[in-house]
Amino acid sequence: MVAALAERDIHVQRAEVRRLIGMGGDKLLPLLAGMEDDSPVGSAVSARRGEIFIERYLPGVQAFPEVRGLLLRMKAAGLTLVVASSARSGERGRLLSVAGVADLIEAATTSDDVARSKPDPDIVEQAVKRSGHRAGELVMLGDTPYDVEAATRARVAFVALRCGGWDDAALRGAAAIYDGPADLLARYDSSPFARTA
Repeated sequence: MVAALAERDIHVQRAEVRRLIGMGGDKLLPLLAGMEDDSPVGSAVSARRGEIFIERYLPGVQAFPEVRGLLLRMKAAGLTLVVASSARSGERGRLLSVAGVADLIEAATTSDDVARSKPDPDIVEQAVKRSGHRAGELVMLGDTPYDVEAATRARVAFVALRCGGWDDAALRGAAAIYDGPADLLARYDSSPFARTA
């Protein structure tokens, strides 16, 4: 986002953007640049941000350790795996491939599917519908305060991971907090996920 805005002579600090990761463009652009993401300039900035991400940053993205192992454990327990991401659908597929889990996901929603991204509950509510389960039967896994808020507003239990760069205070409201996928996998049998199977 920083580079895409800079190309329009709008300068924001990386730290400013970092604290908003997890929100979609409908939230980011108004907060960072005072523009709507569906305006002509906002749409152009959003499209360029996606291009820059795919060209410059995606080749260096790596999954956290044990992401695939964790999802395999969840599948073995009979859980339905649904992604609820603020990313655009084209980016979501690439990120799931990088993580090595695209083949494990049964359904997905993105910011392209709803009017409002996280922390609004729209993406999570859409994921609930696609899961085939009721909200109260589900547990969402995420790593930002925007995930916590979206899940809470959608009435879905939430488990947090610190590997997104947020501390426990920022992730308040989570049913449990783990360092990352490997930590959750190691303690899976005592986690909220084991209690939902």
